[in-house]
Amino acid sequence: MSDETLDLRGLKCPLPALFSRRALARALPGTTIDVLADDPLASVDVPHMCHGEGFEVVEIIRNDAYVLLRLKRPA
Repeated sequence: MSDETLDLRGLKCPLPALFSRRALARALPGTTIDVLADDPLASVDVPHMCHGEGFEVVEIIRNDAYVLLRLKRPA
């Protein structure tokens, strides 16, 4: 279960990573954000951004239409 959902389908990288970083940066510690993206590079770029910024990738769920990335701002 997430605290917030960002629907970034239709956006091309690097926008999903940038918007995810902005949402995580303003979120309270411990907040979980679900990011929906359909750009194939988002499943690489967003986790890479999280690793560099100190955010956590909780889960990545792929289906035919999009990827769901469950991200967390550490407590």
